[in-house]
Amino acid sequence: MTSSWRKRLIKNPVVDGLAHPSTRFNPQRLARRVRGKRVLITGASYGIGEATARLLGGAGARVLLVARTGERLAAVAEGIRADGGWAGYYSADLTDTDQVDELLAAIDRDEGDVDILVNNAGKSIRRSFELSRYRDYERTMAVNYLGPVKLLLGVVAGMRQRRTGQVVNISTVGVGFPPAARWGAYQASKEAFDTLFRSIGLEARHDRVLFSSLYLPLVYTRMSAPTPQLREGMAPGMRADEAAALVARAIVQRKRVLAPWWFHPTEVAVLLLRQPIAALLSFWFGHTDDTRSARLTRGEPESAGEDADEHP
Repeated sequence: MTSSWRKRLIKNPVVDGLAHPSTRFNPQRLARRVRGKRVLITGASYGIGEATARLLGGAGARVLLVARTGERLAAVAEGIRADGGWAGYYSADLTDTDQVDELLAAIDRDEGDVDILVNNAGKSIRRSFELSRYRDYERTMAVNYLGPVKLLLGVVAGMRQRRTGQVVNISTVGVGFPPAARWGAYQASKEAFDTLFRSIGLEARHDRVLFSSLYLPLVYTRMSAPTPQLREGMAPGMRADEAAALVARAIVQRKRVLAPWWFHPTEVAVLLLRQPIAALLSFWFGHTDDTRSARLTRGEPESAGEDADEHP
């Protein structure tokens, strides 16, 4: 398929409607849900986190922005204030347990209880095992699993005591797919947290705290950009503002699960066609290669794109 035909197909409204969940939500209901509420958003410096912060800030929420890059967070917060909203920000690395403790203490001192937590910060990596370093797995698990767990431990207890609150986890449709070559570190970390998140949700619902899982398809961000096959125009995907609209929809409709219509049928198909799919994925691996950015040698620093505070 030529590049021009691929782009026409991807931009086709019918293809777009089939590939992605609806992003429609009621702005008035969103305002009623979040007005005056303290909404903590991780990975808020770019991409989905930034778009979500701007959307919820515009709806009247007191958005609390968290990421590692303080300068960028300040710019996002200033933009929200310029548009008439309220925003505070905290620079913190969620993989550092001491920094998470300091973050929670600062929020408690400055704002008090968190009403809604949007767990968005994440790390994606596409690299074959042959080229991988131990740090790839250590860092991916720290960002996508251990860091969010530490944050949940500090936030959810208060929600359950007050018998109100919502936690929105921005996950990926990849957790419902079979293991894919080169994506092992990413899939393993996301599936680990998805399983834990749903488990905690079963406990928290008895205290009227809602855990909402968003299983997003491809979103065009800094994190997906290093992989040529995932760039805009090469594969069906969503913009960051569309993903933010899904966060809003989950908050408005109080949904426990929000995903494309084909997500659950795909999970069933994976079970029924396990062997043929594995053979196809292995064949695909043998006829593709690691990207140039994935071919980092041991000892070299990782690129900024790999550690982006956003989710694909």
